[in-house]
Amino acid sequence: MPILTISGLRKSFGTTEVLKGIDLSVSNRELVFIIGPSGSGKSTLLRCINRLEEPTGGGIAFDGVEVTDRSTDLNALRRSMGMVFQSFNLYPHMTALANVTLALRKVLKKSRDEADAIGREALAKVGLSDKTASYPSELSGGQQQRVAIARALALDPKIVLFDEPTSALDPELVGSVLAVMRDLKAGGMTMLVVSHELRFARDAADRVIFMDQGHIVEEGPPSAIFNEPREARTRAFVAGLLR
Repeated sequence: MPILTISGLRKSFGTTEVLKGIDLSVSNRELVFIIGPSGSGKSTLLRCINRLEEPTGGGIAFDGVEVTDRSTDLNALRRSMGMVFQSFNLYPHMTALANVTLALRKVLKKSRDEADAIGREALAKVGLSDKTASYPSELSGGQQQRVAIARALALDPKIVLFDEPTSALDPELVGSVLAVMRDLKAGGMTMLVVSHELRFARDAADRVIFMDQGHIVEEGPPSAIFNEPREARTRAFVAGLLR
């Protein structure tokens, strides 16, 4: 059974329909990449999955929970769904370790010692064992994004949603973040990724989804989407980015 099932998902902002009936499933341990032009609904889809945006219609089931049910405990849901944003959203007055452990202490009510142990382990997973006492201003953009990933991992999520995790980074810093995502994939983390990093998708993804104008136009293994796309819109988009 898929860990995430999306059925007929719709989302409108006023009279503008951004998602027009999305059907998508994600299996446990799968890395699914969502690509498509700006304005195609990719980020809105991610934000509907954990109800940062309220869907207009359709259903979302995650790990046996009906996400769109009004009685769903959103705090519990979001602890099982890590989310990494384009902007790092770190507290500038707190160290890397304090940023990672804040939710552990305030939401899960763990002791400082227990939270710090979990936080140090999460920072080690992203290659930042030596930066626990550093403040965001002392870190590169890539390091700040890796702290944000560690913050998501510290809650032991069952899936991590990545919304353009490298788009705010200088090109030379992108590789360090993609390396962490590659390690997470190797460790069996389920991931749904919105990104323009097509070469990474080609190398690491299990499946690639191409979205345009609120629809899923095409999906399949990376070899099919990048080498032999069926749809003209997919061919044009991929050709433009892989030139």
